[in-house]
Amino acid sequence: MDRNVLIGIVIASVVLLLVVIIAIMRKRRSEHLRQRFGPEYQQVLQQHGDARHAEAVLEERERRVQKFSIRALPKADREHYIEEWANVQRRFVDDPALAINDAEMLVTLVMTARGYPMADFEQRAADISVNHPRVVENYRSGKQIVLRHGKGQATTEELRQAMVYYRSLFEDLLETRKADVVETQSRLAS
Repeated sequence: MDRNVLIGIVIASVVLLLVVIIAIMRKRRSEHLRQRFGPEYQQVLQQHGDARHAEAVLEERERRVQKFSIRALPKADREHYIEEWANVQRRFVDDPALAINDAEMLVTLVMTARGYPMADFEQRAADISVNHPRVVENYRSGKQIVLRHGKGQATTEELRQAMVYYRSLFEDLLETRKADVVETQSRLAS
């Protein structure tokens, strides 16, 4: 076999191997981001139109959040916030509008205590999506209801739904199981 042909075959094989390796790496990257961000992956993909751009946005979120000093809350702080949440829920019966505003503020306090920076809402939601991707959409939905309520356009049932949305994020931020929350509330009520 001619030496030039053999060199051409080797070069073509190496290029083909590199293409396959790059394709595998991209597929793994995409799969990692899909698993990490769950439904948020689809939302960002829909928002940006193509997978490459959407994945770059999600990777940038990961890099940004890695720079934060996100910390777990001490047990005493978690119990304090659980007690505050129970108070907010009790106020909902008599004053849903006040309770929903208090719920939003309490979620913000917990985010701050955990170490999330308090930029504008969209940046907060993007930051939260890195570690809490399953509930970030609830955060957005709750905020939309609060904004509509501010314009006099939300019903009491919608405010109740916003409380449910905020509670899911609240519990996720506290990193507690629902049973822990119920146990703490029962103990505090005694």
